[in-house]
Amino acid sequence: MSSETQYDYLLKYLIIGNSGVGKSCLLLRYAEDEYSDKHIITIGVDFKIKTLNVDSYKVKTNIWDTAGQERFKNITVSYYKGASGVMLVYDITDLESFNKLGEWLIEVEKNAPNNVYKILIGNKSDLSENRQVSYDQGKVRNFLFKEFADTYGMKFIETSAKSASNVVEAFETMTKEIIQIKKQQVVIDEDKKKKTININEGKQLSKKEGCC
Repeated sequence: MSSETQYDYLLKYLIIGNSGVGKSCLLLRYAEDEYSDKHIITIGVDFKIKTLNVDSYKVKTNIWDTAGQERFKNITVSYYKGASGVMLVYDITDLESFNKLGEWLIEVEKNAPNNVYKILIGNKSDLSENRQVSYDQGKVRNFLFKEFADTYGMKFIETSAKSASNVVEAFETMTKEIIQIKKQQVVIDEDKKKKTININEGKQLSKKEGCC
């Protein structure tokens, strides 16, 4: 494998939420730093790759943009498998997309890995004059569903795919925190391994002493 294709972490992300909240525009802005005023309807799923450096690590992210329409849910369910992070997106000018967050969280709970990282995104912050969901509502929303929030403790960021506000920050926040979690897990696993080895060595020593 050449040095150009090597990476320290390979992460899979899903972007979910109602149709029209700007999921595809967020992905396009982040992956290619482009924006389209045309409403992009995702048929099933779309996919882009983004490689970045985080804390001296080279990270390759496979980002899946899922369709928000009900008729595509059976198609998109399988893409939750193996996900490292999920970005739940609503439109700050669309109260209905905000109110549907509970249903999307249930989909994550049912289909994604138990330890998947989640971040809540309020998109279209450039249209604040048409806002139907206040910033405080979005922030507090993390704690309305205690069965989810107590377990996952989601972060909340408002973004604009059009102006590029906080788009990179949202993805990089998710990436940095997932890497930290993975690093902590490695330390925990190594500590458990050492304890297991020490216990086994102690048992072997006891057996030797007992037969002398």
